[in-house]
Amino acid sequence: MSLIQLLLIGVVGAGAPDWPQFRGPHADAHAEGPIPAVEWSETKNVAWKAAVPGLGWSSPAVVGDRVYLTTAVPEGKGMTLRALAIDAGSGNVLWDREVFRVDMQPKIHGKNSHASPTPIVHDGAVYVHFGPLGMARLDARDGGIVWRCEELTYPPVHGSGGSPVLIDGKLVVTCDGASDPFVAAVDAATGRVEWRTPRSVKARNSFSFATPAVTESDGKKLVVAPGSDHCAAYDPGTGEERWKVRAAGWSVVPQPAIGHGLVIYNHDYDRPELLAVRLGGTGDLTDTHVAWRLSRAAPSTPSPLLVGDDLYFVSDKGVASAVDAKTGVVHWTERLGGNYSASPILVADRILFLDEAGRATWVRAGRTFERLEINELPGRTLATPAFAGGAMYLRTDKALFKIAAP
Repeated sequence: MSLIQLLLIGVVGAGAPDWPQFRGPHADAHAEGPIPAVEWSETKNVAWKAAVPGLGWSSPAVVGDRVYLTTAVPEGKGMTLRALAIDAGSGNVLWDREVFRVDMQPKIHGKNSHASPTPIVHDGAVYVHFGPLGMARLDARDGGIVWRCEELTYPPVHGSGGSPVLIDGKLVVTCDGASDPFVAAVDAATGRVEWRTPRSVKARNSFSFATPAVTESDGKKLVVAPGSDHCAAYDPGTGEERWKVRAAGWSVVPQPAIGHGLVIYNHDYDRPELLAVRLGGTGDLTDTHVAWRLSRAAPSTPSPLLVGDDLYFVSDKGVASAVDAKTGVVHWTERLGGNYSASPILVADRILFLDEAGRATWVRAGRTFERLEINELPGRTLATPAFAGGAMYLRTDKALFKIAAP
């Protein structure tokens, strides 16, 4: 088990059946337990289908016998930003809570939603984040609002997308808008902003949408948060920037992969390239700590997946790759077809790639490409699925599906 996994077990409380945050219990997109089903359709291996009001591209968070989602429901020119709890056994909605109400919908990108960040469920609390529109803590039992935080305001471009991470009782989130970008931490108990650190690199286009990652280096915990024109690591207690690496780019989306003493991240949307940065050291590490770079078929939106010594990823235009995580040497590159926003998931010895039109492809994890089953559901599918309790929870633009073998 990696150090980041051990850290996140302490932070999030990761029982094997649960999927309490973006990309699973260890934030590494590794599903635990057997494969729920290798084949499905609208009528095959669907335990239930629950209609979801409005639109949101947040992933499901699953803890115990409940599934938690956020969504944005239009109301005239405005909207209501909501959180829902769904019974994992039946698909019935247990509670549906308005968290914030907005009089005028901000403009967003056509591929985004007003409810894209994924909830975090921990110790009886559900933490929801709607970018500059607000963050809140809800009681997981009934959706009662414990606190709201509306201090993390910034001018968004294309909406928001990055999910928070929970570490040492703080919710750390990137706030990279059109101007004055920053990274912030909110006290999980009170909703008070603990620190707010301006980005130290003045980027030409400062907006990005990355989800931070948690790791440790030189005996100290770090939150690694990519942003425009750079990636930086912060002390989660104080917000102090510990190191940074400069690389030109903007609209950065994927969550970094961390392992083998490396941080592997994407630094640009238009000309995506993966950078592997060696952990250790302080200050500007651009000239000393970049281990490798790879631009061929690099992702703009889906996060990379680290499995042992190998890194798997898929470009937004549907080209999947496997490379050596330590060196960047390519094992295989294959076209899957379709367009991709959801991040790949490891389930047993298989990797699931889900495109934006409901088409899911299983590929064998390994250094030789082997395409397995292909499955389809109706609807748009930009959210990364969740795996918990022997089932897969797959969100479309209209519904949430529970996929499980009978």
